[in-house]
Amino acid sequence: MQTPPYLGAQLLARCRDTPQVLAATKMSPHIAAMITKAQWRRFIDNPVVEWTIFVVGLLLLFVVAPLVGPIPGPGGLIVAGLGLSMVLKTSLWAKRRYVRFKRWKPKAGGWTDWALRRKSAKRRLEIQKRQEVSDLDKTRVN
Repeated sequence: MQTPPYLGAQLLARCRDTPQVLAATKMSPHIAAMITKAQWRRFIDNPVVEWTIFVVGLLLLFVVAPLVGPIPGPGGLIVAGLGLSMVLKTSLWAKRRYVRFKRWKPKAGGWTDWALRRKSAKRRLEIQKRQEVSDLDKTRVN
């Protein structure tokens, strides 16, 4: 029997002699376990990693975003957003400035919360929706 004329024909020819089961029931020893959240947090909390993320965020925000900005399309905004999120993740000073900004411009702060997928923003939004529903129920009763 001839092998098919597509890429991977040699692999099929080699595997034809030794049948293999694709869906193995046991985990193969060459497959490493996935990283847990605790391991990831420990890695991110390493001072060298935090400073690296901070510096890369600043570079994205102040060097790459202005260079990409003039190119047609939303590239500059996306790069600036990535840089801002990296800086906010690692800098307490930037977080304080962000809180001041949100108090000054709450609508824009809501957009940044949505873009950063912040849990606190989701929680506040749910509380606000429940409050609106209860206010609506009170007005219907009266």
